[in-house]
Amino acid sequence: MNVFRDSRPAAADRPPEQPPLPQPTTGLRQRLGELRGPGVRPRPLDARALAALAANPGCRRRALLDGAGVDKTALAGALGSPAAFGQSQFALARGNSFEARVKADGGADLMMLLYERMGGGAEAPEPGRVAVPDLSAAGPEGRAARTALALREATATGGWTLLDHPLITLDVAGSPAYLEPDAVVVHPDGGWTVVEIKSFPMIDGSADPAKVGAAARQAAVYVLALQRVAAQVLASTGRPVTVRDQVLLVCPKDFANLPTAEAVDIRKQLATTRRQLQRLTKVEEIAGQLPPGTTFDLRLADDGKTVTRSAAELAEAVGSVDAAYAPECLSACELAFHCREQARAAGAVESLGRGVRGELGGLRTVGEVLAAARTEDVADEATDGSEGAGATAACSPDGDTDAPAAEALRRAAALRAEALAGAGPGGRSGTAGRADGAEGVPACR
Repeated sequence: MNVFRDSRPAAADRPPEQPPLPQPTTGLRQRLGELRGPGVRPRPLDARALAALAANPGCRRRALLDGAGVDKTALAGALGSPAAFGQSQFALARGNSFEARVKADGGADLMMLLYERMGGGAEAPEPGRVAVPDLSAAGPEGRAARTALALREATATGGWTLLDHPLITLDVAGSPAYLEPDAVVVHPDGGWTVVEIKSFPMIDGSADPAKVGAAARQAAVYVLALQRVAAQVLASTGRPVTVRDQVLLVCPKDFANLPTAEAVDIRKQLATTRRQLQRLTKVEEIAGQLPPGTTFDLRLADDGKTVTRSAAELAEAVGSVDAAYAPECLSACELAFHCREQARAAGAVESLGRGVRGELGGLRTVGEVLAAARTEDVADEATDGSEGAGATAACSPDGDTDAPAAEALRRAAALRAEALAGAGPGGRSGTAGRADGAEGVPACR
């Protein structure tokens, strides 16, 4: 994926920014508290979690658990499928070192990179003339309030301002999510730009598309939170503020430690993330469909660590909410290993990947896929008076054996049979076309 600057319409031609996300009701907060368990504090959401949630909008399980603030790491451990992903200490150290390099000397290199890519008609930031306000305060609430004040003052003053690790908030289903972008830059015209600093390389202007996409989704969460701050500034000062839907992605250039940057258009990710977060405010509908008394409470002992609730009870509670598992979840969700076991046990084709799932159309399980691939042979057996007719009906519950997916599967099965039949002494004579290798059984073929 190439990271590039695109031609942009003038600010006056852009559609107005959408209003802040709707606020959840008190009844929803109470219901989500019941799902967590009595006295269990909600686990705060960060930008990575929100971005991962937006990347899989069809997963009702994650939407409910994240909306309720359930600790999915502890829940996965209690289920016997602990999460095994995350950044290594080496990667974290490398990322911190590169970020310090980019922000050295008051962010001089960072500001020049931003000016070259997104400066517009403003004057170039002069070294030592860029304001870098102190954002330190007591507690996350204090830091968030200090950030909002600094943004308002910088917008009113004009000139270039660099906010290093500001703290902004976003209400997600009744729980405040405290988000900390790498940097936010206030332009002389009063516009705000999110800066994402990543340690993966940008080689010849291109970077890993999966990593760029993840960074774009994460930046979209920051932009949504900044839009809420901008709405507050408008309400208090009457001055509209533009939160740019282009973000600056800063990465190492080629294989060196020198920074390079490009502007990334995140309008698509912004729309997707907003839509999914709006769905989270309706998790009460999902919770209302759960069996009475369902809770994800681990019932920790007095030490606050030992889980006293059985894994079977937790598995039943988790299983009462539908999941949309995909292999990509393994790198983004703490419950991915548990959901994968469930998908495999049910023979769900989702465990093979979203691409495969899309190609298979209405075939939902591996058994249905194999049945569709063998239906033609079973029909031949039925024509010969064998007992395959009943198997044909079982193999094709919808009767749509002429669907493109089924035809492609039958062709693939025929090619496989030919390949095995011509495999020589190692081939299986007479049963080459049968995936199960059974003898004389009119199973679906």
